[in-house]
Parts: sequence; C-alpha cells; structure tokens
Amino acid sequence: MSSASLKEMRNGGEDYSNGHGGGGVRDLYGEDCATEDQLITPWTFSVASGCSLLRDPRYNKGLAFTEGERDAHYLRGLLPPAIFNQELQEKRLMHNLRQYEVPLHRYMAMMDLQERNERLFYKLLINNVEELLPVVYTPTVGEACQKYGSIFRRPQGLYISLKEKGKILEVLKNWPEKSIQVIVVTDGERILGLGDLGCQGMGIPVGKLSLYTALGGVRPSSCLPITIDVGTNNEKLLNDEFYIGLKQKRATGQEYAELLEEFMHAVKQNYGEKVLIQFEDFANHNAFDLLEKYSSSHLVFNDDIQGTASVVLAGLLASLKLVGGTLVDHTFLFLGAGEAGTGIAELIALEISKQTKAPVEETRKKIWLVDSKVKMPGWFYSYFTFYSFFFPNLHNKLVLFQGLIVSSRLESLQQFKKPWAHEHEPVKSLLDAVKAIKPTVLIGSSGAGKTFTKEVVETMASLNEKPLILALSNPTSQSECTAEEAYTWSKGKAIFASGSPFDPVEYEGKLFVPGQANNAYIFPGFGLGLIISGAIRVRDEMLLAASEALAAQVSQENYDKGLIYPPFSNIRKISAHIAAKVAAKAYDLGLASHLPRPKDLVKYAESCMYSPGYRSYR
Repeated sequence: MSSASLKEMRNGGEDYSNGHGGGGVRDLYGEDCATEDQLITPWTFSVASGCSLLRDPRYNKGLAFTEGERDAHYLRGLLPPAIFNQELQEKRLMHNLRQYEVPLHRYMAMMDLQERNERLFYKLLINNVEELLPVVYTPTVGEACQKYGSIFRRPQGLYISLKEKGKILEVLKNWPEKSIQVIVVTDGERILGLGDLGCQGMGIPVGKLSLYTALGGVRPSSCLPITIDVGTNNEKLLNDEFYIGLKQKRATGQEYAELLEEFMHAVKQNYGEKVLIQFEDFANHNAFDLLEKYSSSHLVFNDDIQGTASVVLAGLLASLKLVGGTLVDHTFLFLGAGEAGTGIAELIALEISKQTKAPVEETRKKIWLVDSKVKMPGWFYSYFTFYSFFFPNLHNKLVLFQGLIVSSRLESLQQFKKPWAHEHEPVKSLLDAVKAIKPTVLIGSSGAGKTFTKEVVETMASLNEKPLILALSNPTSQSECTAEEAYTWSKGKAIFASGSPFDPVEYEGKLFVPGQANNAYIFPGFGLGLIISGAIRVRDEMLLAASEALAAQVSQENYDKGLIYPPFSNIRKISAHIAAKVAAKAYDLGLASHLPRPKDLVKYAESCMYSPGYRSYR
C-alpha cells in the first residue's frame, strides 16, 4: 500500500496533506493531520491580545475591559457587552462564593479565580480577608491537600522529584518568572496535623504564597511555590491510582540530603543571595537539620519553628496587659515538643533573656514541655492519618504522651529536646504535669485534638485567676480544645487563642471572642521586611522584633473583648509595621544590602506593597 493511501486511512479516507482540516479550515500548525506519534510545535503569541489576553491571569480583567480596550486588543465579540468595574465583579463573586455550603468547593472556586484573573483574586482576598482566610488556608487547605490529586487541574508551582536529581538548576530555569524573591518549599511529610501527604502537600506552598501577596504585599510574580517529591510513606496514597506524586517509599539519609543540597545550591545560583527560602511542613528531624545547616549560608526561614514561635510570643506579650506582670513572672507548660513547641519555647526564653539580661540557659527553666510519640509503626500512622481529617477522635487515640521532659530522660531524648530537660521527678500525664508545675500559661502544639480535657482546663482555672490557654494545633479537628470548651470549663476565666478559627462563644450572658494565633500575622510582614531591606540572613533578633511589632498593634478595644491579637481586617497595616521593625533590625545588625536606609521604613514598606487594582491598557 502506498504512503498516500496510508495517509488517507489515518484521516478517515481523506487526504489532508494539503494542510486543510475538515470543512476546508487550514491547519496552520499541522495539529490535525499529525498522528499520535508525530511531533508538533506548541505555538503561542508573544503579545497578549484577543483570546490569549483573556486566558492570561496576570492581565485578564474579564468584563472590566473598557470599550477602548476591547477595540485595541481585539476583544470585540469575545465578551458580553456589559462592562463591570472591579468592585462589582468582587460583589458578584462574593455572592457566588457564599452560595457554596462545602468549604472545599469555596477553595476550588478561589483557586479557579486565581488561575483566570489574578488581580481580582487578590482584591477579593484583601478586602474579605477574615471571611476568606479560612478558605484559602487553614483549616480548608488541609482537606484540599488530602484531596489534591482529585482536584488537581493545572500546576501552580514547581515539582522537583528524585527524577530531577542532577538537573534541578535546569528545572528552576523552566519557571517563567526570573525575578524570584520568595520561595516556599515543602516535602509534604508533615502537612499541618495530617501527616505525610507527599506530593499533594503543594497546597501549602501555594496557599502560603497567596498570603505573602494578599497580606504582605509581595508581588505574585516574585513568589515561587515548590514541592520536593522524595516519595511518601502513606500507604493510602501509594495505592491510589490517582496519586500525582512518586509512588515509592520516602528517600532518606544521604539520598535525601544530596537532593536538598543540590536544590539549595541551585536556588542560590539561579536567584541570588537574597532570595528567601521558607521551609514548610517538613518532619521534625529534617526541619531542624535543614534550618541549622543552611541558616549561615542562605536566607532561610522555617515558619513551623520560627513563624509559629514569633506569633505566639506576640500573643504572650500582648496578654500581659490582661494577666499582669512580665514574661519572667509566668510559668509555661507545653503539650508537644516538636518543631513548633520547641521553637516557641526557645523564642520565649530569648525574649525573657533580653528583658532580664539573664543567660538563656537560665530563662529556659521557666518553660516545661510534655512530649508525645505515635503508638504505632510509622508506615501505619502515615496510612491512617489520611483519614484524620474525617475521624479526628480515632487519630487522637493514636498519640501516647511520654510525659514531662526531665533530666532523668536526657539520654533518650532527641537533640532538640535536650535543652528542656529540667530537674524534676518523672510525670506521665498532662494533668499531673499541670498540677506539679502549676503553669500560668498552657500551650498546645501536639497535633492531637481533645487533649486539653475538662480536668486539665478546670485545674488551670483553679490555679490562676486568668489562665492563658493556647490550643495551636491545625486544622480545627486537631485543636487541643475548642473555644467553647476553654471558656465553659474555666467558667469564663480563660484567655484563649487557637491556631484555627473558632466562632465567638456566649457564656453566662457574656460574649467571648477567641483570638487566632495564626502564622499569617507574622510571615507575610516578616518576609516583606527581609525583601525591602535586602537582608542576606535571618537572625533571632528579627523574630523578636516581629513579635514586639505585632503585640504593639493590639488596641484597647481588642483587649476589652479579651483579644490578644488584632483583627485581620487591619492585616496590611500590621504587616507594614512588622516589615519596618524587621528591616530596621536587619540594618542594625549589618545584614541589609539595600542602601541607603529609608528614613521612614513604615511608609517605605507600604509603598512597596503590591496593589491588586486593575491597570489600564494602552
């Protein structure tokens, strides 16, 4: 049979070799007449106009294109005749979002909006931050990560897997934006309190960077979300035909270290000394190692360790207006001695040391930790935590509390827990620890819900006139107690804040408004401060400055409601003040490279913030 006959058979008996498809429409790029094994060129236009303009989320304005813009950019007929301004578009979209009863559906609608109209997405998020923050981030982002494989539509960041080992620099060059200022990276091993979600942890970097822009004003084009895929130990995902990541057990040891080393070197080579690398949701053993290893050579920040610590310290500093005294007058007890717990504890010790001039080794003695471990093999835990969002009570029963960290346990402790091993007889349960230590502040960072029991809260209330109770674990299902439980069991005495949002609670005729110790108060402004100063390293003094700046933003009106954090409705103003204090500290420490130093750092920070308002096109 001739080649011409073969060509006709492939095309249903017709010869399209003349470049015409069905109906005589010319196939300019050879796409229709190409067989599956032939290569075609994915052509695109270099200047956005017409349909390409409508499909570009950076420039698309939807129905907000003016009459002149529709003529100039070949949009006539591609849009309905009505013209909506951005405010009307925002009103319509908020109305639509409120029709969704399932939070995950709202999350998906917001992600769809981000992918088609970037400025409108950020306009919505900035103007409705208190309503939409729980949608684009915790707690909804936890469920989104669990189901990321099912709801995946188009990539929103870079995926670097073991397959790219030796080629990571090339992969970074594939990203279309070249001037990157902030990278949020995860390996997906410890997503919120949900465990190992592998490649599906991408929802966390994407969500965090959305907040960098909305709350901190960092330009979206300078943000890069990255997931490093080294496999997963989550059996459910490994057996899921729709799982989007590597289907293999997690790489560890030298193989893992070499991949991260190549990644860190490639980032610095490609984007320079001043790119901020934020580690997110790495497991404890890797989180501490990475921060220690690269803090002296890169601009690195771990939000789980340092961001959480800074926002909690801010709440503690603010709470002194309500409970009285100074930090050194209080005794702190933690449930959970992982990266969040030990990070918070260390920053509190540093702040007390700063205030009292006492050595940090001495100030640590005001802080006690109760640690925990999983009551099962790691592989089964990873499998089971997939369901923890839906069955929190089952997950909570899997955690065994080892007890108070004391000096008699020193030899068996992980390195990062050893500074907190104080002289005391062994204490096994949290309740017994509360009775023995008599803390004024109880902080939960265990990732295990319902662990601040009625007896624990009642004991705290019996020991203190105003017990400070912080249930920080995320998402909501993993919170150590709810706001209602804290206020009810303490008979309205508790000052309460949590990691995930809770609704106001009415108790005996009084309305209590719970605070939210959300890292989003800190990291957007902290990152902005590093960027505007051109900082080359992160230091503890910067974290203390951020905490003090946030605490200073709590007004008397907030205190009157029992709040120890300001409302998120003022978050951009708050972020500007945090950025200014962080930048000032960078200049003071000689770590800033943007010279000369601006005279008014608050105004300078505000002037550098991204604005999501539409631009006019010529």
